[in-house]
Amino acid sequence: MPEVRIDATSRTEFGKGAARRLRRAAMIPAVVYSHGSDPVHVALPAHELSLALKTPNVLLELALPGGPQLALPKAIQRDPVKWSIEHVDLVSVTRGEKVTVEVPVQLEGKIAPGGLLEHIHDTLAIEAEATHLPEFVTASVEGLVIGDSVRASDVTLPSGSVLVADPDTVVVHVLAPPTSSEAPVDEVEGVVAGETEAGAAVEAGAASDES
Repeated sequence: MPEVRIDATSRTEFGKGAARRLRRAAMIPAVVYSHGSDPVHVALPAHELSLALKTPNVLLELALPGGPQLALPKAIQRDPVKWSIEHVDLVSVTRGEKVTVEVPVQLEGKIAPGGLLEHIHDTLAIEAEATHLPEFVTASVEGLVIGDSVRASDVTLPSGSVLVADPDTVVVHVLAPPTSSEAPVDEVEGVVAGETEAGAAVEAGAASDES
């Protein structure tokens, strides 16, 4: 995964008012957590940060006054309506360091006709070198029939990556389609209720504006 360089400005004002002023200036408040060191409070350009975070587990090279620092996203706080970034927690890493991250699972192939593919887990925990994190891992569903499953141990990992999740974790499962008497009304009419976007990553709650 390529590194994304982004300018970071130190900040000394905290609280909701200071955070709002930063966001009005197209900057995002962030905190960089380090191993055995005090957290570093910075502001990051909103546009560049938003583009960078479109890549899961993006490796950021923060241009700090004291020198560049590599960091990974830890938690992202977003506006519940606009979905704009309000605050980011980052964790500093070093080259050669092994880290554990959640990586999206990308499915390949088609199941046999007649079944319904149920997604159980969209991501899996793996361990890899901080500067060589994969954007996704792949799992084949080609030819699966009703009753078949793909487990974490079946997922293809890139070289240098190690599975951290339980190998028996079910990633996807093939179900029999419901009968007309079992299906919800709107599913019978051709609309699958509760459909969600496949592979969407859940962003953990981040620190409050006061950090």
